Amino acid sequence: PHPAMRFSVLALSALGLALPSAEGFMAPAVLPTNAATRSTSGLSLRMADVPLANGAMSFNRVCREWRCKYTGDKSDSESLEAISKVVDEYLPTIKGVSKGATVNRLVCGGCLDFKLMTTVPLDDFGPWEEKGFAPEAEFLEKIKAIDGVSQVETQTITNMEI
Repeated sequence: PHPAMRFSVLALSALGLALPSAEGFMAPAVLPTNAATRSTSGLSLRMADVPLANGAMSFNRVCREWRCKYTGDKSDSESLEAISKVVDEYLPTIKGVSKGATVNRLVCGGCLDFKLMTTVPLDDFGPWEEKGFAPEAEFLEKIKAIDGVSQVETQTITNMEI
């Protein structure tokens, strides 16, 4: 299959999604573009929204979430401060994974959650996944080494502004 088709299948499978077709399961999110945007090979692809919940919802952006627990009060937590320094170190690289990337930081002072959510267009997700979500491994190793950080986890989810 065309490389873009493979990325679509990877992106959908990472989310646990496959949509039925006459031949079994395929990724219908890959549609040919109009002739004006076709490449010299004659095949140019773009991503469309992927339906969910019997068409009641859809998505075209996928998020990779990195999360952990920190210790102390949110106003003066040394572990949260150290996490912030790692975020500052990696933020330019994280934002560079896709021209359409958005990065959100979530901190809960009640349950001591820290989350960093990087959301990219669906068609950029597969290539990023094939690169191991770089710089994910390095970032997670650095925060795992911080005293007071625990339960370091990742999750792939859809993330749509509505």
